[in-house]
Amino acid sequence: MHSEPAYEITTAPIRTDPYAYPTPVMLPEEIPPGVQWVTLPGGVRTLAYTQPPTIPVPPPVPVSQPVPAWAKTTALLVPTIGGGIAAAGIGLSYAAPGLIAMSHALMSTVALIAAGAITLPLLLAACRRTSRKAPAHITQNITATGLFGRATGTINHH
Repeated sequence: MHSEPAYEITTAPIRTDPYAYPTPVMLPEEIPPGVQWVTLPGGVRTLAYTQPPTIPVPPPVPVSQPVPAWAKTTALLVPTIGGGIAAAGIGLSYAAPGLIAMSHALMSTVALIAAGAITLPLLLAACRRTSRKAPAHITQNITATGLFGRATGTINHH
């Protein structure tokens, strides 16, 4: 490949006693990309980067875009709407005693209407049961002389 290495290769001294310092064994799938087993001029096999590291390209800087008109309008309306909601809340807090009194009066009216709707048919039915007799016959005989004359009459009960 290259006649001259791109950078200096250094190694640790070779240990002659294999039990003094155990060498870890790596599986091939554990080796990161760009790293390979190489044999150095002294005959030692080691892991090394075979290509110079690539400098990652920084992501492009996003270009700022103008704020859309709808976002500006919304941003201006938000405090107004929030202020309106706050004013409504304050108004309700001042009106709460009156609203409570009106709700009690409304509930009393509803209860009165409900009681009337229940008792009125019962009262009418009770009155009809007691007056099952035939109605009384009353006859009147009235006589008068002239337009402005004195009238006389009789009432007969049957």
